[in-house]
Amino acid sequence: MGKIAVVTDSVACVPAELVERYDIHVVPFHVLWDGSDYMDGVDLTPAEFYRLFGENKGYPTTSQPSLADFVRTYARLSETAEGIVSIHIPSELTGVVSVAKTAAREAASVPVIVIDSGLATIAQGFVVLAAAKVAEAGVGLEEVAAAAESMMPRVHFYATLDDLKHLHRGGRIGEAATLLGSKLRINPILNLENGRVRVVSVVRTRRTAVEKMMDMMWQHVGERPLHASVFHGDALSEAERISGEIQSRFNCVEFYITEFTPVMGAHTGPGVLGLAFYAEETGKDAPADSRQEGGRLGFLSRSPSLYSLG
Repeated sequence: MGKIAVVTDSVACVPAELVERYDIHVVPFHVLWDGSDYMDGVDLTPAEFYRLFGENKGYPTTSQPSLADFVRTYARLSETAEGIVSIHIPSELTGVVSVAKTAAREAASVPVIVIDSGLATIAQGFVVLAAAKVAEAGVGLEEVAAAAESMMPRVHFYATLDDLKHLHRGGRIGEAATLLGSKLRINPILNLENGRVRVVSVVRTRRTAVEKMMDMMWQHVGERPLHASVFHGDALSEAERISGEIQSRFNCVEFYITEFTPVMGAHTGPGVLGLAFYAEETGKDAPADSRQEGGRLGFLSRSPSLYSLG
């Protein structure tokens, strides 16, 4: 038998080269559009999605991976792996965790640990990567799961967008709903807390929003080694500019530019810019990340969601 297999869903937005490098198994969401059912990132790439988004009058919807999708994945991996660690978007946002647990009982002939990451986008991806890197070293099932769980409270996430209408379409916009009636040109900085869209800050320009996000990242990380990603939805040139600034201002030891996959873009539209990051632990004097009130800056998930992904 082989090493521990690491599974996630396409919301994690892990770049394809890292999926291949660390042998990560991605179960895709579904994007439903104009009568077609696309597998997220498989049948529909980000570039194709955003091109169609600009051309079509209708809006896409999304659906979580089916039980059959997970059954096929776990059954296949059970033939070669010693165990499976499956890391997913929070249960308050979708039913993926529940579906994965059912599939594990029905289809896997090896032990499966299903983890609710409490995160999404490449923030979730950093948890997946932590598990996959440990799995590559050949450790056991519990050690791989522990690597994921220890990473979860360390990862932070912020995003800004110019237009809230796509979040508003489904009526699940959370605190950001208070901004919809504003006649001012504003750029909110958002995250998710307790399954709800939370407004972290409101500024007047997109550039100021980016600066504010980097300032908040500095407050968490300072001079400690930084693992980070700039993520974007059809805004590559801006993401590249921001990445240069981050790498000049911070002590980056791991850095990626990542794209919002179609399932994420369906809920935000184009133009999203964000940062996902965590600080490398450097010893007993390193400040501890906290998810207690006042310090929760990631996707938390302990109450019913106001923002659903399918």
